[in-house]
Formats: sequence, C-alpha cells, structure tokens
Amino acid sequence: MHYVYVLKSIKDNKLYIGKTDNLEIRFKEHNQGKVRSTKSRIPFKLIFYEAFSNKTDAGRDELFFKSGYGKEVLKEKIKYSLLD
Repeated sequence: MHYVYVLKSIKDNKLYIGKTDNLEIRFKEHNQGKVRSTKSRIPFKLIFYEAFSNKTDAGRDELFFKSGYGKEVLKEKIKYSLLD
C-alpha cells in the first residue's frame, strides 16, 4: 500500500503533506526528528491519510493536495481535525 498523509505540528499548528509506503515508520521518523524538512517542527499529530494500491495514484494525490485548489479540498476534509 501507498499512503498520502497529513501531519499537524503541535509546535506551530502548520500542516505537512507527504507520501510513503509505510505510514507507521514514516510517522515515527517525523516525530523522532529524522526528517530534515520537519525536524524543527516536532512533535506531530497524524490527522489524515488515504491509502492507494499503487505509487502513481498516491503521488498524484499528494501533488493535488499541495496545489491551490487541492489545499482547499483538503482543508474541507480535515476541518474538524484542525480544531484540535
């Protein structure tokens, strides 16, 4: 399986969108400071993910969620998670 996921930084409340083929390990890597792009923003809370059977679809969704309209769609999907 391949996953697109959204993390929310507890430190600054900003979101991070990524993709992986092992969500559990990748989430731990983020919170252990092993990911350079998120190291300064730990700890994180996993607030959303979608599973795909292939890498291509996961990559397409990740890029969509990082686009202008995709961010709007994503924020609607996770609006209640953003309140925490």
